[in-house]
Amino acid sequence: MRILLVEDDDLLAQAVATALTKQNYVVDIAVDGEAGWELINVCNYDLILLDIVLPKLDGITLCRQLRQSGYQMLILLLTAKDTKTDKVIGLDAGADDYVVKPFDFQELSARIRALLRRGNTSLPPVLEWGELRLDPSTCEVTYADISLNLTAKEFSLLDLFLRNNQRIFSRSTIVDQLWSTEKDPPEENTIKSHIKSLRQKLKAAGANYDFIETVYGMGYRLKALENEQSCPKPESEIDLNQQQILLTAIAQDRENFKDKVGSRIAVLKLAADALRKGKLDAQLRQKAEQEAHKLAGSLGSFGFPKGSLLANEIGDLLQIQKPISQVKCFYLDNLLLELQRELEKTPVEQTQGLLLVISNDQQVVEELRNEAENQELQVKIATNIATARSIIISLNPDVVLLDLDIEKDSLKLITELSQRTPQIPVLIFTERNDFSDAWGGLRLRLEVARSGGRAFLQKSMPPSQILESVAQVLQQNRITEARVMVVDDDAQALTVIRQTLEPLGLTLKTLEDPRDFWDTLTEFSPDLLILDVEMPHINGIELCQVVRNDPYWKLLPVLFLVDNLSADIVEQIFASGADDCANKNIKQSQLITRILNRVKRR
Repeated sequence: MRILLVEDDDLLAQAVATALTKQNYVVDIAVDGEAGWELINVCNYDLILLDIVLPKLDGITLCRQLRQSGYQMLILLLTAKDTKTDKVIGLDAGADDYVVKPFDFQELSARIRALLRRGNTSLPPVLEWGELRLDPSTCEVTYADISLNLTAKEFSLLDLFLRNNQRIFSRSTIVDQLWSTEKDPPEENTIKSHIKSLRQKLKAAGANYDFIETVYGMGYRLKALENEQSCPKPESEIDLNQQQILLTAIAQDRENFKDKVGSRIAVLKLAADALRKGKLDAQLRQKAEQEAHKLAGSLGSFGFPKGSLLANEIGDLLQIQKPISQVKCFYLDNLLLELQRELEKTPVEQTQGLLLVISNDQQVVEELRNEAENQELQVKIATNIATARSIIISLNPDVVLLDLDIEKDSLKLITELSQRTPQIPVLIFTERNDFSDAWGGLRLRLEVARSGGRAFLQKSMPPSQILESVAQVLQQNRITEARVMVVDDDAQALTVIRQTLEPLGLTLKTLEDPRDFWDTLTEFSPDLLILDVEMPHINGIELCQVVRNDPYWKLLPVLFLVDNLSADIVEQIFASGADDCANKNIKQSQLITRILNRVKRR
């Protein structure tokens, strides 16, 4: 599959291209809309990844131009604007889908696979030719059930032949299909070498050496089948190595990104300094706005979501044409300083929520997979318990959807997962609903509940309804993974709060000296702030006001825990912008409920 990436952010473009190349796509890069148009006119692409904000020719205009010229390839828009209007304009221009920057690399990969599947509906999910079997989704190749260890180019060659099994490919056509335009084309002997190696590996697995035959003077093609017919089979089990390959590539690109991003920060600092002195010219302003836009669109993809927000704020300030006040200049300097600190932190691993579906019911699984893609939920499939255990060990899914009809000892897996630390919640779905049967009805529901199952669902339910139950469980899991910061000069009170919250799985940060508040807040980045009122140096009311005055932190939930809830204190607490308050003597169960409710709304 050949993909064109039209993106002017070179760091992001190279990272995306590397990640996709690891998945055996051929990727070309264009840095502006005009360059993209020129490449499209000379190369055949299966899909175009198209940024909206581009120099020379913007993404929306290019998209319209392609559709008006009759091009039918798939188009996936990359946009830094998450507004309904921009999405509507993009889709009306002819795009097939869109992803909002900053995006998660695994989500982008899943969207591409989903689009390519929809764009090639006539192709089976697994490609076959006699006893040869190639699974595009897992990059697994077998001949007569013997696994073939192919290089990326060998896999791409075989994929090309299988998708066009009646066609003869010349060497020049193979180069056009499988080599990026950025690289020098390989010599003739290179193509011969790849074909020879592929033939030898097929022969070692039991195929004839001329499984890929040479048509002299023309090129290569698959050898015609004599007594066998090619027919589609169900999609194979997930190849765990592919997941690890993608994650490794993303980690490497993240380090490369951090090494090179300093030059962009330097441009922003230069612009901020010129702005402070009243000497910011149009050229430097435009350059700085472009760098801020690129950072806002890419930092979140590399594990710095807060960095994307900071870069966006910096870009907004730089767009102000009239002279800005010293206060705003000071604020701009603080944003740049905070952005630098953010990049020094350990990146946040982005997760969409991983659902493991354990079922061999092909129709139900496919419906669930399609619905999950619409909801941007990552899904792995296992058709038996043994494969499921391997995936659980390797990928540690967030939730499991188990078909109770798959094996007799399915309940054992529920018990195992409910006794793990941390637990993996299991939802059951089944066709059984016969109360007269010993395994059916109420007794079956009791067995599931006693084993630790979270829900009992019917296969006849719409896929959207099943995944709604999954989403609810994922939301509950994320709440208990929240980060809570507590500021109180009473060490005993902090100990009590810690003993209450840590068993829930919440990540806790306690602070006795409020003078360290701001540095701790920005470094820890909590989901909820708990404050005392009376403290030395700075009281809780003042800290709450500081939080509400900051553009980034103004929506952070704030809960006050105080010794004396007098009417006067309560009035001051809510006037400062707090969300809730309670007495320190509140029952433990009530405190937990209030905290989880605040985090959930966050």
